[in-house]
Amino acid sequence: MPSKLISSLALAGLALVPIFAIAQTASPSQKPFDIVVVNGHIIDGTGSPWYSGQIGIRDGRIAAIGVLDAAPRKQTIDAHGQVVAPGFIDMLGQSEMTMLVDPRVQSKIYQGITTEVTGEGDSAAPLNAAMIADDKASYDHLGIKPDWADFRGYFARLEKQGMGINLASYVGATSVRRMVLGDADVQPTPEQLKKMESLVDQAMQDGAVGVSTALQYAPAPYAKTPELIALATEVGKYGGIYATHMRSEGDAVLDSIDEAVRIGKEGHLPVEIWHLKAAGKANWGRMPQIVERINAARSVGVDITADTYAYTAWFNTFSAFIPPWAHDGGDAKLIERLKDPATRARIRADMLNPHGDWDNEWQEISGPQDILIAVVQNPELVPLQGKRLSEVAAMWHEDPIDALCDILIKDKAFTNVAVFGMSEPDVTLALKQPWVSLDNDSSGASPEGVLGREHPHPRAYGTFPRVLRKYVREEHVLTLEDAIRKFTSLPAQRMRFTDRGVLKQGMWADIVIFDPAIITDRSTYENPNQLASGMDFVLVNGVPVIAHTQMTGNLPGKVLRGEGYVVK
Repeated sequence: MPSKLISSLALAGLALVPIFAIAQTASPSQKPFDIVVVNGHIIDGTGSPWYSGQIGIRDGRIAAIGVLDAAPRKQTIDAHGQVVAPGFIDMLGQSEMTMLVDPRVQSKIYQGITTEVTGEGDSAAPLNAAMIADDKASYDHLGIKPDWADFRGYFARLEKQGMGINLASYVGATSVRRMVLGDADVQPTPEQLKKMESLVDQAMQDGAVGVSTALQYAPAPYAKTPELIALATEVGKYGGIYATHMRSEGDAVLDSIDEAVRIGKEGHLPVEIWHLKAAGKANWGRMPQIVERINAARSVGVDITADTYAYTAWFNTFSAFIPPWAHDGGDAKLIERLKDPATRARIRADMLNPHGDWDNEWQEISGPQDILIAVVQNPELVPLQGKRLSEVAAMWHEDPIDALCDILIKDKAFTNVAVFGMSEPDVTLALKQPWVSLDNDSSGASPEGVLGREHPHPRAYGTFPRVLRKYVREEHVLTLEDAIRKFTSLPAQRMRFTDRGVLKQGMWADIVIFDPAIITDRSTYENPNQLASGMDFVLVNGVPVIAHTQMTGNLPGKVLRGEGYVVK
């Protein structure tokens, strides 16, 4: 090939891959493939246009791409002209506990998700007896008895039971703080900070991919920036990442971006902003400023990217509506304060104050009708799931803030809610950015069993198919190739999953096969427990978890450990 042509093709990045891949052939004398995928339109994840070819899978990996007609194989999958793409990577999945309840993670695989990254501030480990006792309601709700103390133990439990998808986890800065300081509004002494750094160091050696923060949820807001830089610095030594639910996604969003940038620069590690948004009606239309701030950081060499779930409602703990000071000491202390009339009056005053120094969600909505009660633990409150706070207040003949406080008391601060507080133009602009990937920001769900009794955000079932339906097929905001790049190679690049995210010889065979004309989300706010439709096949590490649109029950997922992992 002339050198000038090679140079021009090289400018397209990985566009060379299909050209050489098609030239590959397989000898009949070779070891049989486990699976050969034929008659597909291969969209390889790089953003390149589709090409034709056959994919041979052996021992969980892509062994060849090319003309494989004569190659022996155990199984042939006929794609019938559908898209064949890398499995989707969920940049924030939240399934660390529900995967122990239903390891098939139905809501994920029907979206085409084959890998999840989790651990938002709170992580599965490290864990001690005090934390287990404080979080008893959550464990009891799912019927889980934690029998691990660190990531090594947690990952071993996952691997023993089997997993429907691959999973990687951050170590949560909140979990580390609780291990040493509990839930109190205090600052660590130098000795305590050293203990926290040691816990992060151990988590990285146990396989965590980085450190994360969720700075809106107590006790996380009590952590000052230098504390977070210290923990991030430990992670940077191992090639890890700093991921954050920022201190503010509303009025102080630009300051929060600046804080994340500072942590990345001083900790010497990349930054991922989770579920990028402009929260609250007062901030609608600010996404151009947010994008400009991130682009400015990137222009001077800061490795910062973000992800989005592309819905206009977020989903979080109902207790986040309560000011941080009222959480000092944990949920039990919070409930005591909510029951005390004088303290409750102070909480109300802070919620009604538009000029406070915290991320006040009450000020970010137009009224109680913007809050949908989603998941409760108290059986007596189950009839409230799917109702708006305005409806509950009317049923209880209460002021909406009183109804909010009483729900938290009755549910021991467990409740989760969907909050309608974003604008569609802001969501769309964020999605279009070349450095924005996708996150589901919901735990693995199921229409069956204990998980089917919950009322999650529809994104739990619909995020990725919704982007393909709404933003690719209907509104043409993204091309199909770029959407798949955002689902695959972009998150794999960020997470340093060097052997996933692209269809290429030698990569793990995480593969989805679907018709882009019919794939769709079915989950709604009113009826969320509905699986997405349109995935014909989903393969995880070369093993079908969906075949001919039906779940197989196979559990071929792997724990994906970070670069600092030390084998023991």
